[in-house]
Amino acid sequence: MFSKPTNNNRAAQSAQQAARRNDTGVTATTAPAPAKPAAPVIRPASLLGADLVFEGSIHGDGSLQIDGAIKGDIHVAQLVVGEQAHVEGTIRCGAVEVRGRVIGNIEAQTVKLHETAFVEGDITHGQLSIDVGAYFQGRCQQFRQAQAAQAAPQAGASPFAQAQATMAVPESEGHVIEFDGHRS
Repeated sequence: MFSKPTNNNRAAQSAQQAARRNDTGVTATTAPAPAKPAAPVIRPASLLGADLVFEGSIHGDGSLQIDGAIKGDIHVAQLVVGEQAHVEGTIRCGAVEVRGRVIGNIEAQTVKLHETAFVEGDITHGQLSIDVGAYFQGRCQQFRQAQAAQAAPQAGASPFAQAQATMAVPESEGHVIEFDGHRS
């Protein structure tokens, strides 16, 4: 277990010390290696299981997958509504994938309605994708960032007015055309 240093071990130790000395004969100390930057923490999505029913609002900065039922507003970074899921309420997210049923408005940068999706409500989006077979009843409206000329806040304006000036604005007025099915 323990061994007594031999002449061979002493020679090897003195050779290592000599290698660490600089030209002046002073032993150099080695600095610890710089720490590597921490890798970003990848968090798994929170899951609301198929056997759960939740009433109330959900707010957060993470991802959420819903396989159960929610009655309330959802404000998260990323949302996946599973095939058997049912959501009643307003959804505001960075990205939304709908495979199940949503009754309420959706506001997100990216919205994807898969072929099994059923959505009744308005969608305000940056990008919208609707697969063949998806059901969507409502209006969709694309938003864009306010132009610099429109968003230039006036000096002395209230913080609320400045925030309103920099918010996203709809691409168009969103006109509704009604057709009664009869032609003149």
